[in-house]
Amino acid sequence: MFENLVDRLERSFKILKGEGRITEINVAETLKDIRRALLDADVSYKTAKKFCDDVKQKAMGMNVLTAVKPEQMMVKIVHDELAALMGSESSDINVKGHPGIVLVAGLQGSGKTTFSGKLALNCKSKRGMKVMLAACDVYRPAAIEQLKVLGEQIGVPVYSEEGVRDPVSIAKNAVAKARQDGYSLVIVDTAGRLAVDEEMMDEIAALKKALTPSETLFVVDAMTGQDAVETAKAFNDRLDFDGVVLTKMDGDTRGGAALSIKAVVGKPIKFISSGEKMEALDVFHPKRIADRILGMGDVVTLVEKAQEQFDEEQARKLKKKLAKNQFTLMDFYDQIQQIKKMGNIKDIASMIPGMGKALKDVDMDNSSFKSVEAIILSMTPAEREKPEIINGSRRKRIADGSGTTVAEVNRLLKQFEGTRKMMKSVMGLGNMHGMMKNMGRGRR
Repeated sequence: MFENLVDRLERSFKILKGEGRITEINVAETLKDIRRALLDADVSYKTAKKFCDDVKQKAMGMNVLTAVKPEQMMVKIVHDELAALMGSESSDINVKGHPGIVLVAGLQGSGKTTFSGKLALNCKSKRGMKVMLAACDVYRPAAIEQLKVLGEQIGVPVYSEEGVRDPVSIAKNAVAKARQDGYSLVIVDTAGRLAVDEEMMDEIAALKKALTPSETLFVVDAMTGQDAVETAKAFNDRLDFDGVVLTKMDGDTRGGAALSIKAVVGKPIKFISSGEKMEALDVFHPKRIADRILGMGDVVTLVEKAQEQFDEEQARKLKKKLAKNQFTLMDFYDQIQQIKKMGNIKDIASMIPGMGKALKDVDMDNSSFKSVEAIILSMTPAEREKPEIINGSRRKRIADGSGTTVAEVNRLLKQFEGTRKMMKSVMGLGNMHGMMKNMGRGRR
């Protein structure tokens, strides 16, 4: 996410490197480069120009302290203006009512149905809500079945009416059923079209009028850049929605939609979604995204993801094992599973300051763990508990059983021993979970 923009902005700031002070000339040169970077990221010309004008006004009115270099001052100004451009603060969804109703709208292929499932899981697991999904896309043949599959996967019921072609009637009946059965939230998945058309606008407007939802969200494919912004504007002019959801943020997206949509439409981005996993939904935090764009990492989000996955009781047990030097290969395997649950490993690592640039050209994803997992699962329970008993013949058997080589088995055992020593040395922080919590306290 934003990889090209990160690189371009970094180069822009180098113009000020070695300068003793900020002047109109070096600021103009820097901003010219920043404007090009934003335009290449598919930010509209009008938005990019206003952004640079605002930065210039702040920079020229700033008294640079002798202890702060011009380059550092410009980074700070650009960071604050990027956050402001995207809305400054995060914006939560409004789920008032008995039940609360969230209406999900957008074009076909934007990821509405998948997002509806992700939001249902988010509200169920993180907000403790009793959630129902309503299948109101009566046109796309697989839409209702897709929502049912997602609902079963996350343990959330899906209301649908076989053969009924009236989405307003289905939605109203779903809300009545939810009210009767004590559900606190209904998420209504609606039909999309391949492009904005009057029929679609009439239908979604009719749904909103009939349901009076507490929250209307517009789902946008972030990979479509400025097209996404224009589509959002067209929908908002008719629907007056409450917020935007950016999907497919793990794809080949330049970031233009994220940077432009608030300025053009005037509505906040509330969530960003990446990948197919139901847990892969994050609240949009403008300041944290600005951190990422400027290569500063995002430690707070990293801490939050770790805290969601690392169990307190398991952490205590692991700490005791480390104290007694009893950390096993099965414990190592379990830690890998928890890290994988946090999301794409490269995205997670890039949240650590400085790591994004270091990993830019590294081909790394969660499939990188497959050979490690296969090797560990090819061992006997005794070998996982006491890897020191693994001799040459055992290594050959493990390699054959896991479809790897003896060299890979040797490498894993060496890495495991190094990890065990490292974890024991930081045991006072209480393993990875403890490290994350300490990092979080330092940041907040």
